[in-house]
Amino acid sequence: MIENQKIRPAQVIGPLGEPLTLDSLPPPETQRWVVRRKAEVVAAVNGGLLTVDEVCDRYRLSLEEFASWQRAVDRSGMPGLRVTRIQHYRSVYERQQKY
Repeated sequence: MIENQKIRPAQVIGPLGEPLTLDSLPPPETQRWVVRRKAEVVAAVNGGLLTVDEVCDRYRLSLEEFASWQRAVDRSGMPGLRVTRIQHYRSVYERQQKY
């Protein structure tokens, strides 16, 4: 029975090196998603603090939107989450894939 239970960490390391807990994550009613908040949510999922489904339910995000945040962090780090630079980082990534 214990094998089926998932043990979650009490905290994970955030994108800026600070500890993140469930209480320190952005509130569920967040409307304005700045780079830091997006990166904190991605770090929480990557560290096992929350599952993707829990994040999508908690913040009313689509799976596609959250997946785009994860891809942006994987490809370009926190700067990749900037809405005004999405096209730039996408083109840089596509050029890198060609070579």
